[in-house]
Amino acid sequence: MENNQPIIVKRVKKTAGGHHGGAWKIAFADFATAMMAFFLVMWLMSSATPEQKRAISGYFQDPIGFTESASPYAIDLGGTPTPAPERTLNPDVSETPESQPDETGVSTDQIETLAEKMEQERLELLLQELQNKVEENPELQRFKDQILFEITQDGLRIQIMDAENRPMFALGSADLQPYFEDILLAMADTIRAVPNKISVSGHTDAKPFSGRGDFGNWELSSNRANAARRTLVAGGYPDEQVARVVGYASSALFDREDPFNPVNRRIDIVVLTKKAQRAIEGEQGAGAEPATQEAAPAGTPPGPPAEALPADQLRERLNIFENGNSPLDQLNNQ
Repeated sequence: MENNQPIIVKRVKKTAGGHHGGAWKIAFADFATAMMAFFLVMWLMSSATPEQKRAISGYFQDPIGFTESASPYAIDLGGTPTPAPERTLNPDVSETPESQPDETGVSTDQIETLAEKMEQERLELLLQELQNKVEENPELQRFKDQILFEITQDGLRIQIMDAENRPMFALGSADLQPYFEDILLAMADTIRAVPNKISVSGHTDAKPFSGRGDFGNWELSSNRANAARRTLVAGGYPDEQVARVVGYASSALFDREDPFNPVNRRIDIVVLTKKAQRAIEGEQGAGAEPATQEAAPAGTPPGPPAEALPADQLRERLNIFENGNSPLDQLNNQ
């Protein structure tokens, strides 16, 4: 009995809720992420306009057909999204089919209005980009007093005019001066980034042309407009994007008070809206003429152009569409 070893019993007290690992944290994080994504989608759906919902619905219903029938440019609504199913009109109610709302409650007139607003914004962005290019390019800045930009009902009009002792063409011919050629090449590099077609017109002053009897200011203005077109094409502008080349002679003077003012000798380049383009192409009926302002009274100079935004602010505004390397690169990608 005296040689027996004592027996020692150790009892370990276990506490409830011991460590179970971190797997639950991963599961909870996944759950929280899914809930955040869900509420984000719900918020976007509640803030989207009916036009945006209709476009999204059309894409998911028929992605291939939507792409083929609509314009490839995200901000060019010249094409038509996937059409809504035909509706049977009530014969007892006199309604215009073009203004009928579809199943989403959006009428064709509303879609057309939205398209025009987006196109107007695109032209304003192009205007600011051109103004920035003139301000940033030392070569162009020397001639900025000869370049005018303005938004008209037909689109963005770029007027390049003669100055005293600094003509754009050789006297009585359609041969471009080197500085004017540089201006056109710079314009071509910028305006080709948008899908709109252009109209090119030539103007002369009221001084009679002294030359061959069968050649006058009408022929001279037309030849100069066509020479400007050839320079734009040489600068990379697509020839098929030129909707019209026309000469006005002295029928649309810029300064009606002084018909011999050098500013009356000018080249106008209009980046056309879709509506003006359709009018030129005769899609609104035979003999339809565009509501152009080129032949409108031009006795007073145009209003002051929109103030050019700094490049950083311009790019920030363009983020409403998509990310891009530059404003016009972004528009081109769309």
